[in-house]
Amino acid sequence: MDMRFSPEELAFRDEVREFIANNYPHELKGARRGEMSKEDILKWHRVLYKKGWVVPHWPVEYGGTGWTITQRYIWNEENARAETTPLLPFGLSMVGPVIYTFGNEEQKKRFLPGILSGDDWWCQGYSEPGSGSDLASLRTKAVRDGDHYIVNGSKTWTTLAQHADWMFCLVRTDPDAKQQEGISFLLIDMKTPGITVRPIITMDGSHEVNEVFLEDVKVPAENLIGEENKGWTYAKFLLGNERSGIAGVARSKKAIERLKKIAGAELVDGTPLMKTGEFSRKVAEVEIDLSALEVTELRTLAAESKGRGPGPEASILKIKGTEIQQRITELAVEAVGNYALVEAPRLETTGNEFVPGPEGSQGTAQDYFNMRKTSIYGGSNEIQHNIIAKMVLGL
Repeated sequence: MDMRFSPEELAFRDEVREFIANNYPHELKGARRGEMSKEDILKWHRVLYKKGWVVPHWPVEYGGTGWTITQRYIWNEENARAETTPLLPFGLSMVGPVIYTFGNEEQKKRFLPGILSGDDWWCQGYSEPGSGSDLASLRTKAVRDGDHYIVNGSKTWTTLAQHADWMFCLVRTDPDAKQQEGISFLLIDMKTPGITVRPIITMDGSHEVNEVFLEDVKVPAENLIGEENKGWTYAKFLLGNERSGIAGVARSKKAIERLKKIAGAELVDGTPLMKTGEFSRKVAEVEIDLSALEVTELRTLAAESKGRGPGPEASILKIKGTEIQQRITELAVEAVGNYALVEAPRLETTGNEFVPGPEGSQGTAQDYFNMRKTSIYGGSNEIQHNIIAKMVLGL
């Protein structure tokens, strides 16, 4: 695999780098999503929408850029290098592709423009109490009543549902069918009577996830994607895209760079931590694994460029990507030591306040705790191992 960029690709990289430097909102630099308002989160989205760069991975006819796989790779690398706030994936990378792939023309015209502009904020109604890893056992039901479905049940770990305008939701429409064969894919307006959103405060102190309760929620039948009882097919398609995106190779490379800077400043008996044998070995092992993951990601992108969607290899990206993310945050906590106990909020400061610990260490513990979720969401890593065993190894 030739990893070198052509002159045209290098020129594209320079264009992207300059655009980010000149247009990324300065007030977002260094911000953590858990501390940001809805409007803050959407600022970069709207800049990219105006430029026409908000969905490089979509087909051109639906608003995509027409970039090559290499250009999209460069785009991700440059955003990681500049540490921009990642765009929310729920509309752009999850339900949007489902709608333009499986939805009818009316649904495409109705929903895709709001996803592109950011005017419609989406959340994901998949996991339920008792139906997380075993998603096909979900119990939220939808009963057809004339031109509507009446939905009853609950969803959990629903990220940023407190801000959402719409939810894409898996519901059981045939209780007598086999688990995967009785599920449908509904789009639900979050303003519909009967929907209650309750916060779940996670161990890092943030309000990122929620419980969502649905009681006699009336959903127009025209909001059904594809065929009734075929929702598991669309759900798997969505999860394949989600798992590929979870790998986070570019941002993990940036996180290692930051880790090395911290470990280079911290001393152990007068020697920088980064130069001690045990710690440098751990960092090297993570870097090697990340390099291997990057090649796997590039293979996946190359297959996609030939018209093949994410296959079982998406599970490999998900497993290794999230394990690496967790290992990097573990090493960051090890590097800063007792300073990880400092839970100071991000400072809106003129530079006069004293923050204990090495530069760049603030929020280390919050990041560590928040990253515990990565091996669970998008299908737990245990389930991904099962998928690989069955679909790749034929066990």
